[in-house]
Amino acid sequence: MVARIAQTTGVEHTAILGLGVYRPARIVTNDEVAGAIDSSDEWIRTRSGIRTRRFADDTETVRSMSVAAATGALESAGVAVDQVDTVIVATSTHLLLTPAAAPQIATELGMNGAAAFDISAGCAGFCHALALASDLVRSGTAGHVLVIGVEKLTDTINKNDRSTAFLFADGAGAVIVGPAEDQGIGPTVWGSDGTQSHAIRQDKDWLEFFAEIEEKGLDAVRPYLTMEGTAVFRWAAHSLEKVCRDAIDRAGLATDDLDAMIPHQANGRIIEIMARVLKLPENCALANDIEETGNTSAASIPLAMEQLLRTGQSKPGDTALLIAFGAGLSYAAQVVRLPNWV
Repeated sequence: MVARIAQTTGVEHTAILGLGVYRPARIVTNDEVAGAIDSSDEWIRTRSGIRTRRFADDTETVRSMSVAAATGALESAGVAVDQVDTVIVATSTHLLLTPAAAPQIATELGMNGAAAFDISAGCAGFCHALALASDLVRSGTAGHVLVIGVEKLTDTINKNDRSTAFLFADGAGAVIVGPAEDQGIGPTVWGSDGTQSHAIRQDKDWLEFFAEIEEKGLDAVRPYLTMEGTAVFRWAAHSLEKVCRDAIDRAGLATDDLDAMIPHQANGRIIEIMARVLKLPENCALANDIEETGNTSAASIPLAMEQLLRTGQSKPGDTALLIAFGAGLSYAAQVVRLPNWV
């Protein structure tokens, strides 16, 4: 007789129980970044919708920003540290290949023994991590999951690169995912398109850089994040409507049921196009945090969520569509109920 392996059983419903964010103290205007790329405030605002962004200093690290955001999420959720047994960190800017950032973050928060790991899905990382967290709780593998989206993109961009220097910024957002009486996180629609991997990428791998050091010494140029903005714009404008509609359909809802839409804050023009093609209802709030925060990649969605709640454009319990896309190209979307926040 073959021994039967037992299976865990979880809960029927999950939700985002709390939200916390960290925004670096330094506010950077367009005029501050424009000179190095031969640009202007008007050009940057017209191309991206950005007026200001936040740059972290040397004391504001991926780890410290994550801990600050996570502390806020725990407080707003009313969840104790010892109730969290899993930590997922979505980031592309933890600049150690190993170890991951998540175990150190978990330990600093007092979550000793928690499962903790990083995921890399570019700007779509938070939505990927949210999907994993919900499924872990529903399956019984985890009780409560801390999900963090965090980036320190100023460590990865060339301040003289006209395609990236004005776009990217720093910050962190965190949520607690746990059991709920009613479903608060809809099915995830996700995927990737590797034919577009060139659109957002590190411009050389580390082996190439090491070889360049051997050849050029101190004249070697370190790897930087680079982007083909036109390719990303065309892909997003062509592909994301279906992803959004599929996520709404899988949640059993219609566009008119949405109270808010929270897209990845990639570009103000992309946000406007997405809202227009979806024909959002007049009372549907549209996150536009990019204007003051810039593109913070995996931190973008939770930061934009907090901005809607903080400004009163949305309230806890509202139904919101999350949609994110980024390097890979990877994408993910789900409908959620907005959480409490601090």
